[in-house]
Amino acid sequence: TMLFLIVVPVAFLLLPGVGAGEIIGGHEAKPHSRPYMAYLNIQRGIKNVHCGGFLVTRNFVLTAAHCKGDSITVILGAQNVKQQESSQQVIPVRRQIRHRQHNSETGNNDIMLLQLQKPAHLNSEVGLLRLPPANQQVEPGTVCSVAGWGRTRANRKGGSEMLQEVNLTVQDDSECQRIPEVKNHKYNSTTMMCVGDPKKPQASFKGDSGGPLVCDEVAQGIVSWGSPSGKPPRVYVKVSTFIPWIQEMMRRLQPLVQL
Repeated sequence: TMLFLIVVPVAFLLLPGVGAGEIIGGHEAKPHSRPYMAYLNIQRGIKNVHCGGFLVTRNFVLTAAHCKGDSITVILGAQNVKQQESSQQVIPVRRQIRHRQHNSETGNNDIMLLQLQKPAHLNSEVGLLRLPPANQQVEPGTVCSVAGWGRTRANRKGGSEMLQEVNLTVQDDSECQRIPEVKNHKYNSTTMMCVGDPKKPQASFKGDSGGPLVCDEVAQGIVSWGSPSGKPPRVYVKVSTFIPWIQEMMRRLQPLVQL
């Protein structure tokens, strides 16, 4: 079956020059058609940066490890992140659980769970996104989608107020092994996915980091990194590789969640 992949734009990509955060060549998403989308307001010293993420249980949001901060507030149920919409749930993050093997030099293991201070209230505007079975592979040629509030043009500063989305095609790993190196970032086919047709000007970009790549209504990828120019293909975390880690971390923290 054809998998449908979702691209999520993030407002700002947090690694200088890595720009995987915004959606380029997409369009505004139908309001609340992606109820799992989370907007991350990240405080880092005196700087305020943004990422995307997605709700996987009432207590946990999944995002990219490079979206870490001194403190993070999650906004669920948003369409326009510059307005206080009645659908929005604003929940501070209790704990940031970054993958212990996350390597900001190589960009590897760029995954982080956020434990919320209180459970999200699930309704038509706020919902969960399913995770794939462990080690499930997504075939090249599969069309998925991503969404986010990231930049809509490579040369435009600032993110999009409205949630944007775009369809992207999964590529063979070899396409990403040719991306000009971003600092020392290296493509690892075990932990990463290569997404976006190099012939089409469509991609996630700065500010979309941490958002989900949705294929057939399953979160197969997380916006991670790519060429500073915003050109596809770009690199996504391969979620299926990390299912045992995600389950273990949530199990470990679950007793605390009930407090």
